[in-house]
Amino acid sequence: MTIRTDADVERALESLTSEGQSRSEAVRNAILETERAHRRARLRAAAESLHNDPEDVAASRELTAEMDSFRAW
Repeated sequence: MTIRTDADVERALESLTSEGQSRSEAVRNAILETERAHRRARLRAAAESLHNDPEDVAASRELTAEMDSFRAW
């Protein structure tokens, strides 16, 4: 993979490689961390959407009530 860097990226790479990590390792780790952050953001958005959906909230409450009835046994 070939990328073009600017001064900000070069400074960041210098910082990330200052303790012996290679540029390739730093880039791989940055890509993986960025993907994880995107995945967490998508999951958070989906959870917020469900939390704000009155039908889903009602269904969740119904399920909780149903499960509570089983605990009585």
